[in-house]
Amino acid sequence: MIPITDVAVGILMAWQAAVTPGQAPLTVPADSLPPARTATVLQPVGLTMLAADTVPRVRRKAIVYSDGYATRLRIHKTLSWAMLPLFAASYFSGDQLLNKGDDAPSWARSMHGPAATGSAILFGANAVTGGWNLWEGRKDPNGRTRRILHSVLFTAASGGFAYAGTKLADDGEQDMNARRSHRNLALGSMGVSTVSWLIMLIGN
Repeated sequence: MIPITDVAVGILMAWQAAVTPGQAPLTVPADSLPPARTATVLQPVGLTMLAADTVPRVRRKAIVYSDGYATRLRIHKTLSWAMLPLFAASYFSGDQLLNKGDDAPSWARSMHGPAATGSAILFGANAVTGGWNLWEGRKDPNGRTRRILHSVLFTAASGGFAYAGTKLADDGEQDMNARRSHRNLALGSMGVSTVSWLIMLIGN
């Protein structure tokens, strides 16, 4: 709306021009005029408008791994490739011992024990390196689910091998049923270990 003072000044200038023709029109000093009004835009209570460049951005935290992490990872991966050959040696030698007993070939009798011991050493070393790296990378969201699943399966397989190689192996010296249980549990643990290994191999 036009302010009343502006209307009054306009009327006064028109009247002067009508009654005193030829004279300069009435001028009003600029500083005597009221300041121009500015429109005020009211915002609803509770709403805040922010410019696009003022919206805060969440910065990702950088995950820094130590040199030891890379060393342990390299050892872990290298040892994992020896797992399948050890499994094969344990299976074929153990199968001969199970089926033929004392008549099993000498290579089976001489191979089964060292292959099982080698598997135990491998699993122990990979448990240390893998567990240490799992703890160091616990804050890294990339591949976290895959790493945890790998660790759970690996731990379950380790428990199976430990029981098969101690209690069931001792009982199997005299009991054929315990010997079969030893074989079945070892095979199951081999399968779980292989799945755990493939999860990390394919994922990477």
